[in-house]
Amino acid sequence: MESTDKIIVVAGATGLQGRAVTRHLLDGGWRVRALTRDPDGAPAKALASAGARIVRAEMEDVPSLVAAAEGAYGMFSVQPTVGSPGTAPDFSAEDEVRWGRNVADAARAAGIGHLVFSSVAGADRHGSEALPQNLISKWRIEQHIAKLGLPATILRPVSFMENYTGEYALQGGNLVSGIAPDVPLQIVAVDDVGFVTALAFSRPEEWIGRSAALAGDELTPVRIAAQIAAAIGRPLPYARIPMETIRAFNEEFAIAHEWLNERGYRADIPATRRIHPTVMDFRTWLERTGAARITGYLDTRGAQKGEA
Repeated sequence: MESTDKIIVVAGATGLQGRAVTRHLLDGGWRVRALTRDPDGAPAKALASAGARIVRAEMEDVPSLVAAAEGAYGMFSVQPTVGSPGTAPDFSAEDEVRWGRNVADAARAAGIGHLVFSSVAGADRHGSEALPQNLISKWRIEQHIAKLGLPATILRPVSFMENYTGEYALQGGNLVSGIAPDVPLQIVAVDDVGFVTALAFSRPEEWIGRSAALAGDELTPVRIAAQIAAAIGRPLPYARIPMETIRAFNEEFAIAHEWLNERGYRADIPATRRIHPTVMDFRTWLERTGAARITGYLDTRGAQKGEA
């Protein structure tokens, strides 16, 4: 499909996935309307410098979404989950579902020709097993898209490699999580989700009506820590956070970690490689961008603490 002069609207454009999607769409010759609540913020300005048109819209406000989508060919939709960076403390699963449904409703009202929704791996197992709330929320949005009969693609990425670049996973000189040391976790680089999204828009005859789980690697936390340590040239032991500590902080987070420990995403990595042959494994991601980002974060934290 010829992409030149066709417009893709990116909802959630200043977030992790939205930025990657916008970059790949622009590289592919698409015109991009990047939606944001804060057009004057640094993330929006960076997207504008890359060539995107910045449009103020909020996922809480359907008319603003419809106005932003008028005349566009496609639309990318991603919503934060509870606890995502930048969300309000009172942001709930119901907010996530409402925002996702609002974007789908706007896509229908504007006559969008192709909607790509970023869900999460495992959401389609709803009904066959008990799922964490974040998977249930994504499934509810998927079901709304299906009910509307939209020409849509559902992408279901696993955990992001980028989770290992900041305070979420790097604490006290350790790599930390609630995953048992010997339990493999599936991970994917967010850049590869951006690549597949752009691919889906460029090949609607292959991708409309299709869903795909996306994973680039599968490693235990101990191996993840070891690969990071080798890449950054400093020790990084793995320390598991006790489940009772996670539960005391947030019951839903505890349920999600229990699900990952006991069931997991179960994405088909070879299938992802058939879609995207150069999808990054963790070592490749570290070599390209990850190690530099992790080192930068650790050095900044060390400087803040006055470490040598």
